[in-house]
Amino acid sequence: MTEYDAIVVGSGPNGLSAAITLAEAGCKVLVVEASDTIGGGTRTQELTLSGFRHDICSAIHPLAIASPYLKQLPLNQYGLEWVYPEASAAHPLDGGDAVMVYQDITKTAQALGVDEKIYRRVIGAISGQSEAIISDFLAPLRLPKNPVQFSLFGLLALLPAKRFAEIFFRDERTRAMFAGMAAHSIQPLERPATAAFGLMLLMLAHAVGFPMAKGGSQNITLAMAQYFKSLGGTIITNCEVTDLCELPPAKKILFDVTPRQLVTIAGNELPSGYRKKLSNYRYGPGVFKIDYALSEPAPWTNVDVGQAGTVHLGNTLDEIALSERQCTQGIHSEKPYVLFVQQSQFDTTRAPEGKHTAWAYCHVPHGSTLDMTEAIEAQIERYAPNFRDCILERHTMTAMGMERYNPNYIGGDINGGVQDLGQLFTRPVMRRSPYTTPNPNLFLCSSSTPPGGGVHGMCGYFAAQSVLKTLS
Repeated sequence: MTEYDAIVVGSGPNGLSAAITLAEAGCKVLVVEASDTIGGGTRTQELTLSGFRHDICSAIHPLAIASPYLKQLPLNQYGLEWVYPEASAAHPLDGGDAVMVYQDITKTAQALGVDEKIYRRVIGAISGQSEAIISDFLAPLRLPKNPVQFSLFGLLALLPAKRFAEIFFRDERTRAMFAGMAAHSIQPLERPATAAFGLMLLMLAHAVGFPMAKGGSQNITLAMAQYFKSLGGTIITNCEVTDLCELPPAKKILFDVTPRQLVTIAGNELPSGYRKKLSNYRYGPGVFKIDYALSEPAPWTNVDVGQAGTVHLGNTLDEIALSERQCTQGIHSEKPYVLFVQQSQFDTTRAPEGKHTAWAYCHVPHGSTLDMTEAIEAQIERYAPNFRDCILERHTMTAMGMERYNPNYIGGDINGGVQDLGQLFTRPVMRRSPYTTPNPNLFLCSSSTPPGGGVHGMCGYFAAQSVLKTLS
């Protein structure tokens, strides 16, 4: 059998980033994927009706644009195009008002009333240093390359999101908008360091925007795969790996999986102490997801909301904080915080002419099997009355349905594990290099390693760097 320098198990953005990094270094690399298509969290399918293309998980990609690794790859040469909505995000409020976040920070701040100056001062400062901040925070724990910028962002980021909003912003509108950004953390907003998520997303909104991949998120990994193959790499699909003995000979094996799957596949090759530490790895709340085929765009009360690709539904800071707190307590919120994405408003390839798609999910308790359709649509209709009249077809997935679709989404957790202070830089366990294991031939390259969830490829890149050190 052919011996490879490295085999990568899993073909999400991190798995492919690892494979590309190794192939660029001259390694012979094989990628194996259990599904019939590559992509992990970036797959796109016709889930509802013919001609309606839906992103199954990730949909909006500021981290892909900002990623120090992905932005250096020639993916545009392999068909990847980016589409930029008029506004990065919108946060509608009861009564018809809405807070709009544009890439232009001046335009955004001018609509924030008493918070205009502080928004310019704080968010403007970090947005102007975004490349330096990204290079240190999309990385494992190490001495920062840009200590001044790292400290500027880090001290603010350590605050709980709710506390940050209450300290820095006086207007409830601004506080609500920040809460909508910070709730991407999928944690109670009272927890330390949840402000980091709100600050990071606002920084990216102004520094690079909130773009989407033309034709669907799948095109990100399709372009990566084509580039990988041009380097001599090989990809095999429909190849589920349940034991190391099923793989051909290889010097090194990298896993784009979470700790639970790593133990299942390779547990016999790992010391019992390390396996025990992996068993203590914490997974977070899940998501309930709906994809819509629509006869027309969502009929927002505030028409400006239609300018945004990403819409956060949850009204006030307190309401969003309650929703996020409840899902970690095992409670399904009656008024959940909802992320809503309207790709076809800006990318006409997503639906037949004159028709539209929409994408929505809310956070739910880990392992939930409850159908949250009614609660999500009530939140949508709160700001877009008669939205249900636009629905031609819907496709839903519970949290456990998400896990069945992608085994990496344990209990519906799309981030590969809780991303709190205790498990951000030290995921999956405390080691000098989080990508290595006690077995010198086995490595982890998934979002269960730093810097965690998101389509940025940095977990795979750093894992591959660890492999290359052992091969040299």
